[in-house]
Formats: sequence, structure tokens, C-alpha cells
Amino acid sequence: MLVPKRILVIRLDRLGDVILSTPVLEALRHRFPHVFIAMLVRPLCQDAIVGNPFVNDVLLYDKDQAQHGVWATIRFARALRRYQFDTALVLHPSNRSHWIPWLARIPVRIGYHRKLPWLLTHRLAHRKQEGRQHESAYTLEMLQVFGITSVAPAPHVTVQASAAKRIEELLGESGIAPSDRLVGIHPSASCISKRWLPERFADVADRLVVQERAKICVVAGEADTIHAHAVIQRMRQPALNLAGRLNVAELAALLRRCQVLISNDSGPVHVAAAVGTPVVAIFGRNQRGLSPQRWGPIGDSHVILHKEVGCVTCLAHACDIEFLCLTALTADEVFRAVVSVLHKRPEP
Repeated sequence: MLVPKRILVIRLDRLGDVILSTPVLEALRHRFPHVFIAMLVRPLCQDAIVGNPFVNDVLLYDKDQAQHGVWATIRFARALRRYQFDTALVLHPSNRSHWIPWLARIPVRIGYHRKLPWLLTHRLAHRKQEGRQHESAYTLEMLQVFGITSVAPAPHVTVQASAAKRIEELLGESGIAPSDRLVGIHPSASCISKRWLPERFADVADRLVVQERAKICVVAGEADTIHAHAVIQRMRQPALNLAGRLNVAELAALLRRCQVLISNDSGPVHVAAAVGTPVVAIFGRNQRGLSPQRWGPIGDSHVILHKEVGCVTCLAHACDIEFLCLTALTADEVFRAVVSVLHKRPEP
């Protein structure tokens, strides 16, 4: 059984993936209370880990800018040697994620038997695409090399005080009081095969304003503001458009303030769940590795809406039946799901 002293946890993919990996940090800290633990993430994901009580440091790898290119990556990895890590835990297989700890001369390198696995010293079978369990559970399985088993996944994001203050100011300037029932909407996703119709988001939002006296805020990343605008343009009731205006820390603070988040399958789903906010999550693609079983929000208060429309093979963005898995989900169904969540929540 491995007994490390300085651990580097590596996860270089997207925001939701990083958040779903945070139970690994907690489990490592409980098992090794005195070891040095750092996590290596992309800059976009930094705020999801900053303030996490189970890590000592957050390191950044920016493959698009500062570390773009082979030589920049080599220099970055060599610079890691000064940390004297003895163990690297690669939670998601990629060529870069495996090269970096090898180049950094980290003696123990644990990961999946995929994407240049010969760079690792300990390799686990990669079966995530089967979708038999949650992504968070898959990452926790890697800890068996340390003798850590039977850990319940509980993702964690620390809401930063400065971000909470900024959100309080933004909401106040927009006439949203602390006593108002706030509903968040995130209408974007990484692929068109995951995006529910903007006019139906708008329909649900309008009904929530009229029938539930809710205030609506729409969020999206800087590159996805078009999807937020598409919803707001179709609404008849007012909404606060925060698309492209929030960093991840501020998004976490906003979602903690919301009574519920309505969202496509995307990173904000896991931000909301990690700060304790219920989610009505809309899933489309019928593919085991992309299913709610693997990627749904963790917790008991969430509602997952996923239509089975008979697809044998999901063609994703090349769908030839006009994304029936999404269009089959009606605004009535989503509205009822949101109301069911709201009525279980205490008033703000």
C-alpha cells in the first residue's frame, strides 16, 4: 500500500469534471492528514478549488496560452520538480496529463490504462465510457491503491467572501432583495445535442415569474452569451442577464443564493449541487457514458429530466431525428419539476 508525502492531483478537463473530483481531495486528506496535497487544473477551474479545506495549493496549467506548445509544457513540468512531489494522481487520461508528471520526475504516477499509459507506474482499467456508476465514484476508485475504499462522493466548492459580496451588490443594483425567490437558468452546454430549446426555457421562466413570484437570473460563460440572449429575447417578463459577467467564484456565490437552478447538462449543474442548491437538470443524449447515471448532480434534492426516445446509437451533434430526446421534453414538465423543488424549499 502506498504511503505518500507530497501528492499532486491532476485534472485538466472542464469545470464540472474538476468539481466532481473534489471528493478525492477530501478522502486523501482524511487518510493522510499531514501530507502536502496540491491540485493541478486549468485556469478556468481555479476558483472551484481555491479555498478548498483539503488542499494546500492550487497549481495552474494553461495549455491555450502560457503552456501552449511542447517546449512550454516541458518547461512547466521541469518547474514542478521544485515541489518534490512523490505521487501524482491523474484523474482523467490525456497525453498532456501523463507527460507532465513523467517529465516532472514524480516517482509514483497513478492513472488509467489509456493515452500513453506507459508513462504511468500504476494503471487502472478505463471503463468510464460504460457509465455504470457516477464520474465521482470512478475517480474515487483510483484511491484503492492507497487502501482507501467505500467513500461517499460529496463534491465541495468553497464560496469566497469577496464573490458573495459582489453578488449581493449585483442583485441589489438589479432590485432583487434577499427575501426574493431567485431562480437561476443556464441554457448553454458544450454541444447542441445537450441544449434544450430557448423558447421553452423562456416559457418556464415567464410562468415562474407570474405564478410563483420568482425573480429570474440567466447565466452563461463568456463564450456562450448567445444562448442566454436567446432565452431573454423570448421572455415576456423581466430577467437579470448575468451571462458573461461572472467568474466561477461569483457563479458559485450566485447559485448558492438561488432557490433552484434550471440547467442543461453542464458545469454549472455541479457548481450548484456543490454549494447546496437543488438543480432541475435536463439531459438529452442517450449514451451510457454521457448519461445522468454518470453525470447527474449528486444529492437527493435534484430532479433529472431525461427522455428515452428509442435511439440505439447517439449521433450527438449529427443527430438525424432533430434532437428528439430534447424536443420531447415539454415546458410543462420542466415547470412542474421546478415548482416541486421550490415548494420543498423554505422561503429565502
